[in-house]
This record gives sequence, structure tokens and C-alpha cells, in this order.
Amino acid sequence: MATDVEEPTLTVDELAARAGVTVRTVRFYGTKGLLPPPVIGPRRVGHYGQEHLSRLALIEELQHQGMTLAAIERYLQQLPEGLSAHDLAIHRAVVASWAPDSAEEVSRAELERRAGRPLSAEDLDRLVAMSVVREAAAQGTYRVDLGLLRLGVQLLDVPIAHETILAARTVLLKHTRAAAHELSLLFRDEVSERESVEAVKDLSAHMQPLVVQALLTTFQRSLKEELREWLTEES
Repeated sequence: MATDVEEPTLTVDELAARAGVTVRTVRFYGTKGLLPPPVIGPRRVGHYGQEHLSRLALIEELQHQGMTLAAIERYLQQLPEGLSAHDLAIHRAVVASWAPDSAEEVSRAELERRAGRPLSAEDLDRLVAMSVVREAAAQGTYRVDLGLLRLGVQLLDVPIAHETILAARTVLLKHTRAAAHELSLLFRDEVSERESVEAVKDLSAHMQPLVVQALLTTFQRSLKEELREWLTEES
């Protein structure tokens, strides 16, 4: 996994403010091992970086989904080592997608405020292609997937053509739907015909976080191997 190049520069107060939590919460997560320790600078002042901020956002999202601290600790322990802030943001986006509907209707000004930057017409087209944003019924308003917005905005700066984004989305939808179908068949085999629909939903709710994490980790590793092979062929 790629590592972040930015040096940790945030104090614990600044980190807490950026993450929307208290300093006490940051320190509590640190003692529980949910956050890596800060880099100790001059005068024994701890400094935090983007990885800490992204990890805090992931923890808060997991709690929002109803996971206990013990479950969150197990989830974080199963993540691959060396994840960058961007990798953690991807995991958070996936976690947020577990919610039945994390979309919200907002104005153009509010969308840009939440994105943290002005958005051009081309930017909006790219966000639509990534299924992060779509136009709402009311003129000048947009329906935005808040769980994916931060990641989508980061991807705006990636030099990739709009057509390629659309093609990539088609590929992902095709193969993830196929994987979901195969996994649903496995779930059905675990639930007898005498059990209720609620039993199926309960099994799915327990398995979904594990399956999503496994799919994401496997995809990241496979993509890394594909890129390595491609670069080897080109050299």
C-alpha cells in the first residue's frame, strides 16, 4: 500500500477539532490501540497526520453503524498493514455504504461546502459518473452520497478521463453484482426454509461487514499485482 508523504503536523487539539471529536476521545482511542501513537516532536509534543484523521473518521463511521469498540478493534486488526490515509478513506466509504440510504439532498452551495472546494461543471460530471452525486428533482439541488463524497472529491484530482470512469463503473457493477449473487446463494444455504426472512436479514447483517472488507482487501491486492505485472511488461 502507498504511504502518506505528508509529515504529521496536527496537535491533539487540532486533530480532535478536524475530526469533530473531543481530545479525551482521541486519547481514549489511543490507549485502546485504535489509533497509532503520534510522532513526538520538540518539547515532547505529539503530532498527528492524515492517517490519524482518516482512521478517526473510520472509527466514528463504524460506531455509527452500531459496532462495539471490541468489534471495531477486531475490524481494525484485520486491516492490511501500511494503509495510507487514502486507503482508510476507501474503507470508510465502503462502511458508510452499509447504511440503507446515506444520500441527502443539498444545494450547490452546500455541496461545495461539504466538498471543501468549488466544483466546476466537469467536476460534477465526474462525481455523477462515480455515483457520488446526481441531480435532484428541484432545480439547483443535488442528491449526494455523503459516505462517498470525501473519496469522490479526492478522485477529482486523479488524471483519468471521464469516459474511463464510466467504463470502470460498468466493470465494477458487472462483477460486484455477480459476486453478490454467488454470496447470496451461500447465505441461503445456511438458512433453512423453515426460518423466517428476519433470520436471513440477521445473517446478512452479521456477514456483510466481513464480506465487504474481504472483497476490498482482495481487490486492492489483486490490483497491485496487476499493476506490477503491467509495469514489468512495459520495462
